[in-house]
Amino acid sequence: MSAIILDGSMVHYEALGRGRPIIFLHGWVGSWRYWINAMQVASTSFRAYAIDLFGFGDSTRDPLRYSLDQQAELINRFLEEMGIGKVAIVGHDLGALVGFAFLKKWHGSVDRMMAINCPVEYDALSPRMKTATMNELIDWLSSKTPEATSALADASKVDPKAVTASIDSLQADNLFPNVRNLGVPCLFVYGSNTPALTVPSQEKADALPQHMHQINLDGLGHFPMLDNPPQFNRLLTDFLALDSGLSPRELQLKEEWKRRVR
Repeated sequence: MSAIILDGSMVHYEALGRGRPIIFLHGWVGSWRYWINAMQVASTSFRAYAIDLFGFGDSTRDPLRYSLDQQAELINRFLEEMGIGKVAIVGHDLGALVGFAFLKKWHGSVDRMMAINCPVEYDALSPRMKTATMNELIDWLSSKTPEATSALADASKVDPKAVTASIDSLQADNLFPNVRNLGVPCLFVYGSNTPALTVPSQEKADALPQHMHQINLDGLGHFPMLDNPPQFNRLLTDFLALDSGLSPRELQLKEEWKRRVR
């Protein structure tokens, strides 16, 4: 296990590979652990980091650091302490929101971002996400395969206050309008069967600025990286292979990426 002390608090992380840096940010259910497969794939060309946010996994529990802005500050301090320059961010639900909060203040430090099953509006999030226990969320959101169960094993470590505080931050801060026009290439990826949020409509997808693009993965749920690792990893690899600054609309789309948003 690797850890770093940031302003008196322990932050757990894992790292693989060499090359340009990429940061994987987990969501409300689980920890860095469900990124292992994607990290292994990315590490052939990148230095891949996965971080446990405050209140998750083996990082410090501190209710004063659970807001989206405070979690974004964690990422900023981590990059500073580790001497990491411009990064790619891959974030899943909460992790994507933290990525956008980071983008809002330090967009010059982000080369590109993949946002997976990200509720860009508070009302898009299912009410059950705001009230269910962690065990209920695991039962509701995961595929319950042995692989998924193992990957989400750290969910029992989640401080429920970290979930509540971050969702409250989303409600208080209309985050997406502050970052949509910053020019950082961003690919939105949604599992078409996720019950956790309402997938943005085709009309909303078409209204994204040129440097942003939305792809829905048919038949996948809230954890596409666990539901179909080969498909998710192909998309991740293609996105990371784009030249810096190129819009994800420039992806040479495979047949499974060509289907329109429903």
